[in-house]
Amino acid sequence: MDHLIVSREEWIAARKALLSQEKEVTAAFDRLNEERRKLPWVRIDKEYVFDAPNGKMTLVDLFEGRSQLFVYHFMFAPGWKAGCVGCSFFGDHIDGANLHLPHHDVTFVAVSRATLPEIEAYKQRMAWRFNWVSSHGSDFNYDFHVSFREDELARGKVFYNYAMVDATIEELPGTSVFLKDESGTVFHTYSTYARGDERGLGAYMMLDLTPKGRNETGPNFNLMDWVKRHDEYGGGGGRRG
Repeated sequence: MDHLIVSREEWIAARKALLSQEKEVTAAFDRLNEERRKLPWVRIDKEYVFDAPNGKMTLVDLFEGRSQLFVYHFMFAPGWKAGCVGCSFFGDHIDGANLHLPHHDVTFVAVSRATLPEIEAYKQRMAWRFNWVSSHGSDFNYDFHVSFREDELARGKVFYNYAMVDATIEELPGTSVFLKDESGTVFHTYSTYARGDERGLGAYMMLDLTPKGRNETGPNFNLMDWVKRHDEYGGGGGRRG
């Protein structure tokens, strides 16, 4: 692996120059987060009902008494043998963060169109603890543009990530955030899709600090080049590239 080798003093100088850029990006993220919080909200008037382990739950019920709800739209359709590999990668990051989120007025829940028995079986296989409900029979995933009906797919274009895009698959990932006020009214405050979900992937944040980075060199040039469900890796870590 050819790379420039320098003295410690030269390295410190180069690192300080990069640190200046990193601080600029951090400040830019702070400004972006502030602008995100200023986005207008949309009141949710439609009634959504989900299948949960303890019975039927409405969108209000999913808050579990808190005022903020973080929904991960997990790609898992009825009849699939397992959840999406990339979404499963995201799922592996949730339980650690979820030790803290409820103590800061945030409830996390994953939502999929798969039936509840399908979800429960896969959740048990993956040994996850986070709340995961089924929107099977509900418009929820369709209304938030992460699931697509046959007629949409037949046209070859679907509305995803705020644009009409080519699509041949019935499910895509995303994140949606909601707020419930003191009267019980629910508002949709934010949704992000595609690479917008990356900030929830701690493994990516760690890889970005390594010399090889994400090392996604093809054929997909994304996590599908290497990520597997965590129970599908072979023993030990393999060398790549």
